[in-house]
This record gives sequence, C-alpha cells and structure tokens, in this order.
Amino acid sequence: MLQSFIFSREYHSHQSDLNRRRASLICTLICKMSPSFFLLALCLPGFLAVPSYKALWQFRNMILCIQPDSWPVLDYADYGCWCGKGGSGTPVDELDRCCQVHDQCYDDAMQNDACWPILDNPYTEIYSYDCDSHNKNITCRRKNDPCEMFICECDRLAAMCFARSKYNPENAELPSYRCQ
Repeated sequence: MLQSFIFSREYHSHQSDLNRRRASLICTLICKMSPSFFLLALCLPGFLAVPSYKALWQFRNMILCIQPDSWPVLDYADYGCWCGKGGSGTPVDELDRCCQVHDQCYDDAMQNDACWPILDNPYTEIYSYDCDSHNKNITCRRKNDPCEMFICECDRLAAMCFARSKYNPENAELPSYRCQ
C-alpha cells in the first residue's frame, strides 16, 4: 500500500514536470507563430487539456479521504443548483452552497495572476496534497506553486464542506426551473 502511494506521488510529480515542460514548449512555439497560428493553437484544447481527468480525480480523492463511503461522482455530479457542471440560482441547502463556493473559487482561480488561463486552470492543474484519512484532514503541500496552492485550497475547502453538510436525496437531480 505504501509503495503504491509513493509511486503515485512520484508519478504525479513526474506528470507535473512533464506539464511544465509542455507549457514551456507551447510558449516557445506560440512566440514564434504568426497570429493566425496562435489562434489555431488556442483551438486545440484536446492537447492542452489532457490532464483534466487527473485534476478532477484529485478532487474526487480528496472527498474520499474525508468521506470514504461516499460516491463523489454519483453524489455530487447532479445535486441542487450548483453541484455538477455549471450552476445558477440560489443554493437549496448547505451542501449546494459548498458547490457554489467551490465554483466561485474556480472562477477566482481563472482570474488569479498566478494562474496562466490555458494551462493553469482548475480543470487541468495538478497539485500536491496529503490525506490523513484517520483524522479526516487534508493538507495542501508547500511545494505547490501559487496557482497549484490556490486550486488545491479550493478543492480542500469544498471536500471539508461536503463532509460537514447533510446530503438530502430530494435535492438530487433537481429540475432546472428550481434553479432560476
């Protein structure tokens, strides 16, 4: 178990280095491009967003650290007015409010000067954190750069908020007219 944990951390560190090298290469290429090629490069999100599932997987794992018996994708993907893709209206309860705050935190990350909008965004940024499942605590590591730390804190605070909020099944899969 410990070996797989260490391997996982080494793998994520390696992935972070690869992402930084990829960003450096992209920046170099973009600086040498004509404006039309620059626009084309911006239209290639598939290449730029490759690690997105890993970033969201980290958030899922944070939730599982504190709530090991939960099913984050099922529990929070379509809950209330704010949990899941998008969000609008007034939160229906405290758990939905956690999602609203998390969405706002991600919006703030996109505006943060430390985050480069294309590569350093909440859906693609990989960060480092420690999980103490026994004490139900998550710590974002100091080795994170400022953008990684900001996004890690967004996810950490949301996971902690989910853990202290009641899940109300009647607020799952709300019709959109309830969220105006």
